[in-house]
Amino acid sequence: MKSDLRNWAKSIRASLDIETVSSELVQELIRTSDYIQAKNIMIFYPKKGEVNLLSLLKDKTKNFYLPKIENENLLCCPYKEEDKLCLSCFNTKEPLTKACKKDVLDLIIVPALACDKDNYRLGYGGGFYDRFLKDTDAVKITCLPKELIVSTVFPEEFDIKMDKIITC
Repeated sequence: MKSDLRNWAKSIRASLDIETVSSELVQELIRTSDYIQAKNIMIFYPKKGEVNLLSLLKDKTKNFYLPKIENENLLCCPYKEEDKLCLSCFNTKEPLTKACKKDVLDLIIVPALACDKDNYRLGYGGGFYDRFLKDTDAVKITCLPKELIVSTVFPEEFDIKMDKIITC
């Protein structure tokens, strides 16, 4: 079921103008009180076809962080626009900066292939974000086009619910 949903979400995503959608989602996000009040925000470097939130890095009133994978763990690393990145084992770009404690984060923007009406997200299946989000007090938000909101993503007991889904 989840693999079929992942394939469906990827095909829908491929049909969208992700650049325009990303710009609209950034505008929606920066208007939220969660973003306005946050000082330390974790975003992600987009894979092909993913929502691109990197324009947020121009907001110099915030500190930004990117994820890095180490073994089975997702780590939180400080990041500024000019910092160098390397290619990870999952073919995503990761920071070279040293990881810090995740409890510094106020807001975590979590990638997803799809989300459901109960605020559960469908990830890529590795469980990295679910393990990372398990013990955090940071606000958890996913930004996705409305076309990728479904009735259910078939959540399991280890799946972490998002605090908010932002769509356009």
